Amino acid sequence: MSRIPVLGFCFCATLALAAPVPAGPLLPHAFDQWTATAAATAPAAQNPSDAPVLKEYGLIDDGSASYGKRSNTLIVHAWRFQDATGAYGAFTFLRAPEMRPDAIGSGGAVSADHALFWSGAVVVDATFAHPVAKQNAILAALAAELPKVSGTQGVPPSLPNYLPKAQLNAASVHYVIGPAAWARLGSEIPAGAIDFSQDAEAVTARYGAATLTLIMYPTPQIAGGHLKTVDALPKALALTAGRSGPLLAIVSGVPRAQAVPLLHQVKFNDYVTINHPEGYVPETVKLYRLLVGITMLVVVLFSAAVLLGLFLGGGRALYRFLRGKPASTV
Repeated sequence: MSRIPVLGFCFCATLALAAPVPAGPLLPHAFDQWTATAAATAPAAQNPSDAPVLKEYGLIDDGSASYGKRSNTLIVHAWRFQDATGAYGAFTFLRAPEMRPDAIGSGGAVSADHALFWSGAVVVDATFAHPVAKQNAILAALAAELPKVSGTQGVPPSLPNYLPKAQLNAASVHYVIGPAAWARLGSEIPAGAIDFSQDAEAVTARYGAATLTLIMYPTPQIAGGHLKTVDALPKALALTAGRSGPLLAIVSGVPRAQAVPLLHQVKFNDYVTINHPEGYVPETVKLYRLLVGITMLVVVLFSAAVLLGLFLGGGRALYRFLRGKPASTV
């Protein structure tokens, strides 16, 4: 058997495994007796300057639809991302400050008849033309019809779980994976001190007058180096920092005497959390696992091709030999 077709098949299989799965329809035609009547425009609050941030979170596509039921209308705009990490981060970015947390999909926020929630790798902005009863049940039915993701793509980031729960302002949580979103956040901490190029991810939250920033790095050594960078920043920024494993914690907005007790509540645990049995999985580890999986697939396919070649070629030679003919025609 020729080696070229075998290697070509292995190469195509590798590309097929590494390539993104083709995306299906983003929004359903109907759900819970609500039926799409027309395409809708993007929310008025959407800012063109949001595009770099959404791209940073891994935006794949977006779409809008207008749903009708009796005399009411529901305007929906959805954004699809590469994974749940990007969807969660975009949700915290798009959420308006006046919106209060609510249990919709994987997480949501509402303000009057306006809701924003995320489910899987999709973020949804929904606005009712008129007030409705059981709004959450309607949006839950919509969330059930959204595209699903599986495997590591469906695992949300574990970093927000390290935020201390006592006195946490849940509506203030923002999850960031790049400099574009960080710049829009307006933090006192310069993006250069974080260095997102080293596979860093960050989450910020308010605790009264204090702002707590947690930054996760791939290794404790990298986190230790950035702790020195933060400590070297101008004293006028009034930052109090500490480290726990690969987790760097920074408190701003309050004197050091008030910041230290908050820092002491931040403890890195690399074993098991309630919501994320895998614990923290850095992007570098995810890439390593993907490459190992691809390599194993190539080895298996190549071995199967060699065995198949030996079986077919050897079987033919044995058949000719048993008939008293030369094993090879060459």
